[in-house]
Amino acid sequence: MGMSVSAGGSGGRRRRGVPRYRAMADINMTPFIDVMLVLLIIFMVAAPLLSSGVPIDLPATKAGELNIDKKPIAVAIDDHGDIFLMDQKIADAGLIDAVKAQAKDGADERIYVRAAKTVPYGRVAEIMSDLTAAGFKKVALVTTTENK
Repeated sequence: MGMSVSAGGSGGRRRRGVPRYRAMADINMTPFIDVMLVLLIIFMVAAPLLSSGVPIDLPATKAGELNIDKKPIAVAIDDHGDIFLMDQKIADAGLIDAVKAQAKDGADERIYVRAAKTVPYGRVAEIMSDLTAAGFKKVALVTTTENK
């Protein structure tokens, strides 16, 4: 017999001045896409700049790539027999002193020797023997992998 009145305001009527907020389920993707495109362009421009500066035609072998945590000291010998230490041309007499200045770990520093295919084997052996005679025991040759 009695009439029931609900306090929630059902029946299509809302209280004035009190808006109902619901959780927004939409995400605006435009700023995210803009940031990703800018990063893509930055990496596309910066990637070619990260390669080494001395162009050398390395010999190809079947050996796999090494995992390296830090950047090693790189000695490169180009087609003309000129020596480069970390992309800087250097004289034969100053090579050992320059390598010692670059070596943070002393004689335990890893040194990679890169030589072009046309460089005589004697020239490469001479550079490697100079480095090992100076006390560096971790001297290695760098090659590229063969493409079959």
